[in-house]
Amino acid sequence: MSVQIEAGGDAEKAIERVVPQLVADRVASGITAQDPDLWGEAAIDEASKRLGWTEAVALSRPLVAEIEQLREELLAQGLDHVVLGGMGGSSLAPEVITRTAGVELTVLDSTDPGQVLDAISDRLSQTVVVISSKSGSTVETDSQRRAYEKAFADAGINPLERIIVVTDPGSPLDASARETGYRVFNADPNVGGRFSALTAFGLVPSGLAGADIGELLDEAEAILIYLASDQPENPGLILGAAIAGTDPLKDKLAILSDGTHIVGFADWAEQLVAESTGKDGKGLLPVVLDKESPELSERLKDVQVVRLVRDASRIFHERQLGEGDIVMSGSLGGSIMTWEYAISVAGRILGINPFDQPDVESAKVAARGLLDARPEPTPPAFTADGIEVRGDASLLSGVSTAADAVEALLGTIGPDGYLSIQAYVNRNASPQLADLRDLLARRAGRPVTFGWGPRFLHSTGQYHKGGPADGVFLQITADSPVDLEIPGRPFTFGQLIQAQATGDATVLAEHGRPVLRLNLTSDAATTALLDLFAS
Repeated sequence: MSVQIEAGGDAEKAIERVVPQLVADRVASGITAQDPDLWGEAAIDEASKRLGWTEAVALSRPLVAEIEQLREELLAQGLDHVVLGGMGGSSLAPEVITRTAGVELTVLDSTDPGQVLDAISDRLSQTVVVISSKSGSTVETDSQRRAYEKAFADAGINPLERIIVVTDPGSPLDASARETGYRVFNADPNVGGRFSALTAFGLVPSGLAGADIGELLDEAEAILIYLASDQPENPGLILGAAIAGTDPLKDKLAILSDGTHIVGFADWAEQLVAESTGKDGKGLLPVVLDKESPELSERLKDVQVVRLVRDASRIFHERQLGEGDIVMSGSLGGSIMTWEYAISVAGRILGINPFDQPDVESAKVAARGLLDARPEPTPPAFTADGIEVRGDASLLSGVSTAADAVEALLGTIGPDGYLSIQAYVNRNASPQLADLRDLLARRAGRPVTFGWGPRFLHSTGQYHKGGPADGVFLQITADSPVDLEIPGRPFTFGQLIQAQATGDATVLAEHGRPVLRLNLTSDAATTALLDLFAS
């Protein structure tokens, strides 16, 4: 079998207890047959149109030759730099596919004006852009398309020769792109965004960048017979039971690469897990870690560790398995399919619909309202070291430094809670902000997640509002030294990303989640923030 999973402790007990019932209920064959009844009556409508991913390998085969031919045509024209404008499921899968393949793909999944300008100014004469949006109405990708159209036109380049669209058939983008004359690839509309890795959304940008997408589909196909079988050895049933069947439930899922050849898989799995399970006050919170992260040594009772390794069977038999850890190895295509089955199984175990995302739209609505109204920014409670501090009065009472404000936020984390750090900044210019995750995890003694905004709004954003009400939130925004107009829109990229941050903070506060916002007014403020917690 091309995927191996081993487990110890509570996860092993969950497998022994839960898998036999899943086999008896014929859950695996039911998923493969696209049976929408598996998740209860309330989920039937959504599930009946979201199980197309089970046959993605077969449906995507004809795309391979078409994508490879287009790549050859582009290379013959000297177009060897591929940029992907996409969010959530449209960008996370191509990112892991191309990084694992060792080929270059510039992923533009931000509305930060500096990051957009970085992409546009990089080898424009050699660039082809894939604009990828399932609905066709995603504000980020629409804005990115408009920016690239103008950049190409200003450089005397016909945008029709450089922009390729991936979208659902019949979407607003599908209609407008075809009318304009763009090359369009359609994906299966019966596949949700986070399950779309092996559809046109994952394959078009990855294949154009040079990844072997035929081999990826071969890897996925090799595991399908095992995933469809109602047998105790089914890796999808095993993984689903291990992550969702512990008693009591370990609802923080720590995922880390520990020797695997797959690059960045945890970031892709993060969206799949969070957006699929975080609803109705339930869910599994994915926490992306590395081998030195504090959570691994603290052995928190509600954290289930999943290690992605090179050879799970060897680690298990040589007793290198950490107490209660799950270890998993396998091909990229096989791992993608296994996790998609496992999360569908987890939804059944948890009693939720894994295919909807009822709370994602709320932050979008709030951001649109702010862009329409354009209110004056809320004055900061105080400014120190170039860091503007904003938050609820009860949180900031008696606080006069950014460090004390963060400590006050950490003090609101409950015994089962977590901290979410959300950085709405140019991650090319400030990658060091990701270091805050480990720094604050050591102080908090609880799981800490880190997300670049606004891309996480399309992944963990669902869990933050719909999952268990035990999160506290640290927003980091920045005054950009540059801004960029969005052609045909009455707002700029700078205004858009600020509205997205403010809109999400507003919705979180309405849900009763504590939110602290730190706005960095300069590069020196970024350094000052990191220095506050480095000691």
